[in-house]
Amino acid sequence: MRGAEAEDAALQLLRRRGLRLVSRNFRCRGGELDLVMLDGDTLVVVEVRARRHAGYGSAAESVDRRKQARLVHAAQLFLAAHPREAERPLRFDVVAFDGAGQADWIRAAFDAG
Repeated sequence: MRGAEAEDAALQLLRRRGLRLVSRNFRCRGGELDLVMLDGDTLVVVEVRARRHAGYGSAAESVDRRKQARLVHAAQLFLAAHPREAERPLRFDVVAFDGAGQADWIRAAFDAG
């Protein structure tokens, strides 16, 4: 499972769990947000990762501190571009797919701080 296919699968999973899509593939200088969703009143930035093999670590482990910092920066730019959303609580989730295509949804995977 790669790129857009993993994002499609993650979007379907999250919609089944009641989240609503706000934005997909928000691109900005220095980063991209795969999915921005609403979980009730909470704005959720979702990083989607897929790995065919765990030789370099799991998909979830690939969201390291550097990647987290880029996601936080991109989220700040998203909020600046969408000030109406800036009033909402913000959460960072990861949906990680293993080589068999099994999803692991990690809520509040990391903090913005």
